[in-house]
Amino acid sequence: MLPRDTIQQIPVDTPTVFAFRIQGEIDSEDMKFMASTMDSAFDRFDGVSMILIFDAYEGQELGAALNLEVLKSQFRALTNVDKYAVVGAPSAAATFIDLMDKVIPVDARTFDRDDEETAWEFVGARPLDGG
Repeated sequence: MLPRDTIQQIPVDTPTVFAFRIQGEIDSEDMKFMASTMDSAFDRFDGVSMILIFDAYEGQELGAALNLEVLKSQFRALTNVDKYAVVGAPSAAATFIDLMDKVIPVDARTFDRDDEETAWEFVGARPLDGG
């Protein structure tokens, strides 16, 4: 699947960490891109970590995540993601992630934009191109 403008994968120094920069409005093709990328990772590794960095995020199209491939990937993430960091998430998303961290088997944390360095430390990786 081709890279998207809205969701860009960030090359990192650790093969089991997957990083994405999110800009603009997410549509169903963006969600399919991320789901496909992560399903491939789940097939290759027993456990992975993820970091999502929100820059100039404009929300998500209604129904963008309502796709069988996307829903399957999200379900697989519950047993395949060890650490999940979100940097600069919109406040409603940050609240949801902090709440879900208490009930799902994933160590999920949110970080303010100025705490991006701490988020990278949390997932145990560094961006190869400066992020």
